This record gives sequence, structure tokens and C-alpha cells, in this order.
Amino acid sequence: MKTLKLSRNWMRNAIALALVPVALAGCYVIPVDQYGKPVYPVATPIAASTAPAQTVVYAAPPAYANGGGTVFTGSAMPTVLNVRLYPVNDIATQTGMMTGTVTNLMSGKGRFQFDYRGELLTGEATRVSSDERRGVANAYGQRGSFANCEYQMSSPVLGAGTCTFNNGARYEVHIGG
Repeated sequence: MKTLKLSRNWMRNAIALALVPVALAGCYVIPVDQYGKPVYPVATPIAASTAPAQTVVYAAPPAYANGGGTVFTGSAMPTVLNVRLYPVNDIATQTGMMTGTVTNLMSGKGRFQFDYRGELLTGEATRVSSDERRGVANAYGQRGSFANCEYQMSSPVLGAGTCTFNNGARYEVHIGG
């Protein structure tokens, strides 16, 4: 019986090749948009009339990009953005700058809240259907204060707008950053 003598280089190469799958076993790729946020496909429900009762059917998720640079996002996790309100008239100057948050629910809606003169104002932000970058936000407090806001997003995480309060105070709003 002959024994096959293997060279050391061949043995090293064989071991190195065998370890590649082990080294890469814990790795995975997540697509990200131009802002570094993960991009997830979204399953779209199909009308209930096409499925048996008590069953929800989901269509295949859209492509990550359509070749023209548009990225479709649909993260299941809400994103919290900081909101800063800067006074633009004398009434608002009495209160000064304020901060708050808007929680993007990834559905075209969000929760808007901030403290105004010791009163927590909460409400919702909604994107305008005819222009996905524009939106309106309204917030109301337990003591009767309220604000009506309009905003425009320059990116998924940055935007600006104005808010008018029931007492006439006006603020410029900066979203994100």
C-alpha cells in the first residue's frame, strides 16, 4: 500500500478553504439607504375577497430599488426624530425655544409631542397624500393649548416647517438632526 505524501502548502490551502464557510457563517448583508438606515421590504396585504375567510394574504415585497435610484423603505420599527421650535414673533419669544419629538410610525403618520409652558401637547403628524414630503401636525394639551403645524421633509430624517399656537405664538420647526 502506497502512502500519498501531501505538501505542506497544499495542506495549508485545504485548511484555509475549509475555514472560510465557518468564518462567514455569522455574516449577513443588510441593504441601507443613502443615510445609512436599514432598508426593509414591506409585505402588502391583498384584498380579503381574494383569500379565504380569516386568512390574510401578503403580496411579495417591492424591490429595494427600481433602477432609477428610488429606495423603497418600510421598516417595521418606528423612528424617533427630535423637533426644535424656534420663536418667530413676540408672543413666542416670551416662551423661547422648545424641544419635542415626532415618532415616525412608518405608515405616513407619526406621534408629535412637546412641552409648552408646562403643558404636554400631544398629537399626530400626517404626510399629505399628494406630496409625500409635505405634512401637517397638530398637538393638543389637557389645559386647552393647541398647535397647528405644516412641514416639509428634505430627507427621511430632516425637515422644517412652522407651527402656530392658539395664543398667536408662531415658531419655526426643525425636524431631525
